[in-house]
Amino acid sequence: MMTFIDLLRHGETENNNRYCGSTNYPLTQLGWKQMWSAIEENPCQWQQIITSPLARCASFAHALGQQYSIPVTQDGRIQEIHFGEWEDHSASELMQTDADALSRFWHNPLHYPPPNSEHLLDFEARVLAAWQDIQQQFSGKKVLLISHSGVIRIILCHLQQHPLERLLEFSVNHADIKHVCIEQTEPPHDLYISNPYT
Repeated sequence: MMTFIDLLRHGETENNNRYCGSTNYPLTQLGWKQMWSAIEENPCQWQQIITSPLARCASFAHALGQQYSIPVTQDGRIQEIHFGEWEDHSASELMQTDADALSRFWHNPLHYPPPNSEHLLDFEARVLAAWQDIQQQFSGKKVLLISHSGVIRIILCHLQQHPLERLLEFSVNHADIKHVCIEQTEPPHDLYISNPYT
């Protein structure tokens, strides 16, 4: 038996190009268009939608669920990491005030987190706890998970046994979809594949 989980990042937000973890900005018109375009390019065969509770994910999740009669649940564990003192600041602003810390973070986010931010290990723990629960609860189904770049990177690191220090090497653009196929073995065997429907 196979489980398919598609990981969809939200589209552009009103505070684009700023560190936006727990800050709750909505999608722009372009962001909505990006997400609908991503859905149009992928077959809508999902039996369940799971979303971050933040507006940039949840608003689209509920619109999609209503249009295609797909049940939607929210899970706070797949909310973006909290960036602490860097919340709602752009990289260009931080380069003026905290360039050394920003450079260290880009090279090793595990050991050089933003000041007063959620620790990466705590973030990983809550995301992977949600990931395991989703696999168990929706075993054998096709699921769409709508979340954030950090959450998706954590899952990809887990799937590919990639060190957290290199988390930022994964490219997760606005409205990107990553396809995951899970073979129900003991333990479950996760496959990160380009397209599970062909």
